[in-house]
Amino acid sequence: MKIENNPLLDFSGLPRFAAIRQEHITPAVDALLSENRALIARLSGSEVPASWEAFIAPLDDANERLSRAWGAVGHLHGVLDSPALREAYSANQPKIVQYYTELGQNLALFGKFKALKASPEFANLSKAQQIIIDNEIRDFRLSGAELAPAQKERFGKLMEELASLSTRFSEHVLDATNGFVLYVDDETQLAGVPDDVKQAASEAAKRDDRPGWKLTLQAPCIFPVLQYAEDRALREKLYYAHQTRASEFGKPELDNTPLIASILQLRQEAANLLGYASHAEVSLVPKMANSPQQVLDFLNDLASKAKPFAEKDYAQLKAFAAEELGLPALQAWDMAYVSEKLRAKRYAFSDQEVKEYFPEPKVIEGMFKVVQSIYGLSISDEQAETWDPAVRFFRITDSSGALIGQFYLDLYSRETKRGGAWMDEAITRRRKDSEVQPPVAYLVCNFPSPVGESNGKKRPAVFTHDDVITLFHEFGHGLHHLLTRVDYLGVSGIRGVEWDAVELPSQFMENFCWEWEVLSNMTSHVETGEPLPRALYDKMIAAKNFQSGMQAVRQIEFSLFDMHLHHDFNPHYGEPGQKTPLQLLDEIRARVAVVTPPAWSRFANNFSHIFGGGYSAGYYSYKWAEVLSADAYSAFEEGRSEYTSQSNGGDSGVLNAQIGARFRNEVLAVGGSRPALESFRAFRGREPRVDALLRHSGMIAA
Repeated sequence: MKIENNPLLDFSGLPRFAAIRQEHITPAVDALLSENRALIARLSGSEVPASWEAFIAPLDDANERLSRAWGAVGHLHGVLDSPALREAYSANQPKIVQYYTELGQNLALFGKFKALKASPEFANLSKAQQIIIDNEIRDFRLSGAELAPAQKERFGKLMEELASLSTRFSEHVLDATNGFVLYVDDETQLAGVPDDVKQAASEAAKRDDRPGWKLTLQAPCIFPVLQYAEDRALREKLYYAHQTRASEFGKPELDNTPLIASILQLRQEAANLLGYASHAEVSLVPKMANSPQQVLDFLNDLASKAKPFAEKDYAQLKAFAAEELGLPALQAWDMAYVSEKLRAKRYAFSDQEVKEYFPEPKVIEGMFKVVQSIYGLSISDEQAETWDPAVRFFRITDSSGALIGQFYLDLYSRETKRGGAWMDEAITRRRKDSEVQPPVAYLVCNFPSPVGESNGKKRPAVFTHDDVITLFHEFGHGLHHLLTRVDYLGVSGIRGVEWDAVELPSQFMENFCWEWEVLSNMTSHVETGEPLPRALYDKMIAAKNFQSGMQAVRQIEFSLFDMHLHHDFNPHYGEPGQKTPLQLLDEIRARVAVVTPPAWSRFANNFSHIFGGGYSAGYYSYKWAEVLSADAYSAFEEGRSEYTSQSNGGDSGVLNAQIGARFRNEVLAVGGSRPALESFRAFRGREPRVDALLRHSGMIAA
């Protein structure tokens, strides 16, 4: 194959997804690594001065090419997995890890960064450039640059093995999720299940040349079945399959139990090599939090505030189950079902009723209108090569028509796509010579795809309100990446932003999903076209904090498990007297939880955030950033009276362009070019407070 014809080596524009094949991956990776190593050898020489232009700029160029090519491969691995792609990805991932380990341990380059920091030139660099240099010096140390040669070699092997184990962990979860299928022939078993879910299951069965309905563990199927199916045995069967994915209760080759042990042990060894007591200490070096104990104190304090509300929620749920539904012994597979029944009785509406008002086109239009209102931007469709026909592509422009950024939107669940929702970079904004390279993002969700017809036309996908919140969340991440004004790669967009602040813009966007000013313009009944009735909206607001105490302690439980697991837990738990991760989780649940899953539940085995993603010793960031995001949004709430929205008949509103411009300028635009706390202070004019989060959660009076 000719290298010049390899689409992964074409950096002239957007990724050429229609052209990328498995056989392109190895030649592209090998060519880029060879080029980069030759460049690094030259830059490491004494004849190259320790200046920004001489060695940082060309190194940035080379590493960006590698990250864009490998990023496209990694993206396809997440959204269009196949045996051939998985094989190519697994074969090349160790090469990528080895390269970055070598780079992070290059003493010559490390010395040049330190020399530049100490030189007169440093004072003349921009604040963004100075932050990049400081971050690089920190990261060299965290990559083992100062270790002895034998320790360096061992550290490199640890990084390679950890990357491989994390990939296998995620693949096992995906394969275990896809490996469960339940065909239902008797429709009475599906009593209570929403019609659109049943129709999707029927169409799935037909594609397999089977009668009846095909139930799976994909999110658009399992969660509505658990929430609405009246057949308790069916709920138990699906819940068991979901909770035991990638564990000893399934295929042995997909059991993540030994991988968890290996990952924890290798992380601990790597931390010790760097001179830290635990992986948590290493993880927190580039984060806002100062120490594992500070995080634990924060979480335990939140738990003490939330648990009384959680206990009240659970007591009401148990009483309702016993008195109204004849379920004196409430089981884990009953929770979603009974909760939905209680909410429907208490507030006289259901998720399914609300869902009919959120067809995809209207939701997308309404979300874009929020961005247009508060940031003065326009979003429009554009054509681009994609990896699936359902994927759409958009451009963002300012008031003058200038291009700000572009993004792919991949909304629907597929068997080839890993679960969850996420944003990732395709291209990062930077200035090259006099040109600005516009950023490009991937926004990925796992919503149900369209099924059936409505008024003689193909029925659009309809979203639950929770789906809408998820979409706004990921778009918030996307805007953080896309609206940056930073010219330097290392701190542009989300790069260089402390991990425990990355969720601030995403969780901030969620708040708009509860505003009448927003929802009245982004709803349209899928059959009648009528907007969401104000009476139904009022019921949604009344139910907003339904079981918020239980939801809060659940997130705190996961966060405490993650932090303890990586801080003060002995990863060599095969030794006599040492507790296992499952026993640790049970201890944490005994302290903070109100709901205890069955003994066979294996949550840790599919906790991909910390074992297959980047959240190890960082899951707490969801709650940490929630404090920041709620407090940031409260500025818009306080500014209601300053802005009169033409879109809601003259009522005051939260779509305040002045406050929006300040949030964009002080938080989104600056990326990682200054500490996140400084950005928050610049926007809010003070330190963050927890009050807004507690108020939004119904734990203190409004």
